[in-house]
This record gives sequence, structure tokens and C-alpha cells, in this order.
Amino acid sequence: MEYRELGKTGLKVSRLGFGGAEIGFFDIDQAEVEQIIRGAVESGLNFVDTAAAYWRSEELLGKCLKEIRKEIVLATKCGAVDGFTRSDWSKDGILDTIRTSLVRLDTDYLDIVQLHSCGSEVLERGEVFEALIVAKEKGYTRFAGYSGDSGDAVAAIETGFFDTLQTSFSIADQEPLELTFPLAKEREMGIIAKRPIANAVWRNTELPEDSYHHEYWNRIQKLRYGFLESPLEESVAHALRFTLTPDEISTAIVGSTKPGRWQQNASSVNEGPLSDGDFEEIRERWAECGGEDWKGQV
Repeated sequence: MEYRELGKTGLKVSRLGFGGAEIGFFDIDQAEVEQIIRGAVESGLNFVDTAAAYWRSEELLGKCLKEIRKEIVLATKCGAVDGFTRSDWSKDGILDTIRTSLVRLDTDYLDIVQLHSCGSEVLERGEVFEALIVAKEKGYTRFAGYSGDSGDAVAAIETGFFDTLQTSFSIADQEPLELTFPLAKEREMGIIAKRPIANAVWRNTELPEDSYHHEYWNRIQKLRYGFLESPLEESVAHALRFTLTPDEISTAIVGSTKPGRWQQNASSVNEGPLSDGDFEEIRERWAECGGEDWKGQV
């Protein structure tokens, strides 16, 4: 597994990280999570991303990572909580959430704390910055990041405050390549790609029930990339390699509820970036079919 520096943080992260949303939302038991994480770490994983909003995800991961904490770059998110049913962007609310995350993750410090997709109006109020400054001063976190998309991500980057940017980028979500990646690179921010395989929505022959997948599914119906006709494992590998082709991206996070799946994705990543021709073919198709309303999806 290749490792990259995460921007100006100097942290070295595996090209493929682990995203903790699925294990939280699908109520996976502790033994399965430990099997998933143990196998992934043995295969080169060292970057784990979760959030206060992902129900039991932090608690599950905390138990898995306690014995190997110093080997892991650990990131979480604050602001949105309780399964995204509510949010608290006040200074006290942010700090309380971070302290709770430290307990759930059973750690004395976090490598990165990220604001979880707050709007530019929240940034303008300023309390989130005050909270993150205090969190750094108290040693709760080493670095501060922003997780979000489109115009809100631009606003976050332009503050010059954040060390990292986590944003959606995939074959079905290419806005960041021109909108935010150049800005983030100028500021030496580490870039984390989320939703890097667009939830593999093309495996569905009909519109999925979960509305979370609808936008990507509709886009894929218009894009109709030729490689999506390949077996699912091959098409997912191609899509993931596309996401990791831009040099600006340090790591991409993929979640899973199945032992061995991370290793399967890692083997695709180890094949390296797409060829210039394959990458440009996907970009050209996006330019042909993408609408102006195809904004980054939170």
C-alpha cells in the first residue's frame, strides 16, 4: 500500500482509508468490526475516518483501535450529531462533541477534527473557529479539517484556517476537480476523497429505495460509461482508480460492513492510477453529459 503526506500536516496516510459511516448506520456487531479493521490494518490501512453523527461508529472503532492507536491516523467530525438528526455549531456544542468523541474512541487525542458539512453562514459566525482553536490548545486534536462540498467548501478553503479538506469526488461527482482542488492545493491542504465509488449505484437496475443514492443513480443513467458494463468488481476497481488518479488527492475513504472488502478495494488501488486515455475518457463523458446543476453531493 502506498502512503502519501496529507498536505501541510505532514501526516502520512494510506492511499485507501476506511470510512466509518456504514458500520454505524447498519448496526454491525463489535466482532465483525474488529475482523474488518484487523484485516485492513494488516493489509496496510492506517487512516480511519468517522464522525459523531454515525451512531455507534466511534464506539465500535475505539475498541478496535485502542491497542494500535499510535499506528493509526484517526479523524472524526463534529457539528452534526445523532445520526444527522440535529446539529450544534456553537462553541460549547463543538467542544462537548469533541470531548464525547474522545471518550467513545477511547483515545487521548485525535489527529484531525473536521466540521461536518456546515454551511458558509456557520463559518461566518465564527464560533466554530473559536472551538477548534481551543481544541488544539487543549490537545484534543492535532489538526482541523472541513468536510463538505461545492460553494460551502470554497468558503471553508478561503478562510485559510483548515489543514484538510474532505469532499466528494468520483465518476459521478467531478465538480471538485476544477472548483476546489486547485484552491486547496494552493493552501497546501490535504485532500480526502469521500464517496469515491459513488456508492456503486450502478449495481442497481432500478432507482434505489434510499434517497441518499438517487442523485448518483440518476447521473449514472445519463453518463453510461462503457466500463460499467464490466462485472461489478472490475467496474468498482476502475471507478476507484479514477478517483485516486488526480495527484492532489492524498487518500480516499471507503466504508464496508464485510470482512475482506477493504483488502479487495486496496488491491485495485495498488494497480495505480488510470492511464491518461482512460481518465480523459471519463472526463470527456462528464463534460458531454454533466449539467450545471450537478453540484458536489454532501
